[in-house]
Amino acid sequence: MDISPISRAAARRQRLWSGAATLLLLTISVGCALAATQALDAIVAVVNDDVIVQSELDREIEIVIPQLQRQGTAIPPRPQLEKQVLDRIILKRLQQQRAKDIGISVDDAALMEAMTNIASRNGLSLEELKATLEAGGIRFEDFREDTRAQILTSRLQNQEVVKKIQVTDREIDIFLEKESSRLVEREQVRLQHILIAVPENASAQQLKTAEDKAKRLVVKLRAGADFAEVAVRDSDGRNALDGGDLGWFEMGAVPSLVSDLAYTLAEGEISDPLRSPSGFHIIKIREIKAATPENVTQTHARHILIRTNEIVSDDDAKRRLNQLRQRVIGGDDFATLARAHSDDTGSALKGGDLGWVNPGDTVPDFEEQMNTLPINGISEPFKTPFGWHIVQVRERRSQDTSQEIMRIKAREALQRRKAEEATEEWLRQLRDEAYVEIRLGQDF
Repeated sequence: MDISPISRAAARRQRLWSGAATLLLLTISVGCALAATQALDAIVAVVNDDVIVQSELDREIEIVIPQLQRQGTAIPPRPQLEKQVLDRIILKRLQQQRAKDIGISVDDAALMEAMTNIASRNGLSLEELKATLEAGGIRFEDFREDTRAQILTSRLQNQEVVKKIQVTDREIDIFLEKESSRLVEREQVRLQHILIAVPENASAQQLKTAEDKAKRLVVKLRAGADFAEVAVRDSDGRNALDGGDLGWFEMGAVPSLVSDLAYTLAEGEISDPLRSPSGFHIIKIREIKAATPENVTQTHARHILIRTNEIVSDDDAKRRLNQLRQRVIGGDDFATLARAHSDDTGSALKGGDLGWVNPGDTVPDFEEQMNTLPINGISEPFKTPFGWHIVQVRERRSQDTSQEIMRIKAREALQRRKAEEATEEWLRQLRDEAYVEIRLGQDF
């Protein structure tokens, strides 16, 4: 049957309308999906030229919640938890940016070694670690990248702060004059910490508000409130999500702000608020370890040092030391080679002899190599801030010399104290110098 021109035109209009309606519905659907994705990945913070999105914050919270549950710490309300976790991510991002700027990275091989060590320390294989994490609600990929970030920040802080720390003999003498009698009573303390932060150049009203809050928290804690839960909910410190746990400190390593309190507070006691440039601090002595006598292992060692410069490259130094090492293994006299080739003029005159070395006397890289060697063992070439070395261990002995032990403890304690304080200041400066814009809870 024939269709009239009017009927055919109506049919075309119907098809066009149907197609347009379908396209409109498809556009609306896509728009809704896109809006949902954008809502999920809304920007919650801007950190210099980078952003942190909601999905990243949510993933980090998924890691934190099981950790709090394992610690027996109550989960704070969602807004407070988001704030605490976001602060942690911002600090992590700033350090990642700094590491990238100066060329520090963590390759997959180093990460795999770290993950294997974590599994081993817990008596697990890597696959068992993965299963355990995921059974606890933590994605293995998130845990792995969080571990990479921790290694990265550790390397960064070591290069930017820790390696620059020096402790002089005079500082040790002064420390022992003041602290030696008290070190006999307490060897270590485990501290918990809450910080109520104040901005740089804070007004009198801002200081009063922060101090009043700190005083209220002290009253609450002394009335029996759980310190870890209060720290997770209210602390601005970087250990807030660990319940404010700062870990164990040798007595001399306790930060200067609380060093006296570390000797006078009883176990479980809460301090009054302490003022510092960063804000008001509340300290709890969680545990105390009494001092116990112990021996120290001393190592008699000698070494050959090759320094690098514009003429001598790392490869040159390493090659020369490999050759010298082979000559010693082949029967040549170590002392003679040290006198002829070592750039450490002080020990070279003595055939490279360093005498009896106590723990902490040398830089960590050197001590680590030395401690792995058997008697008469000769290391492979290795690098320290001073250059390239080979080291030979001649003897070891265990000494019950209280004065030497005290000096070793004092040196280690002062190094850690300086490192803790310098790291806090470095992180504060890193944050102050950055552009950080918090958009959490805002509609953009």
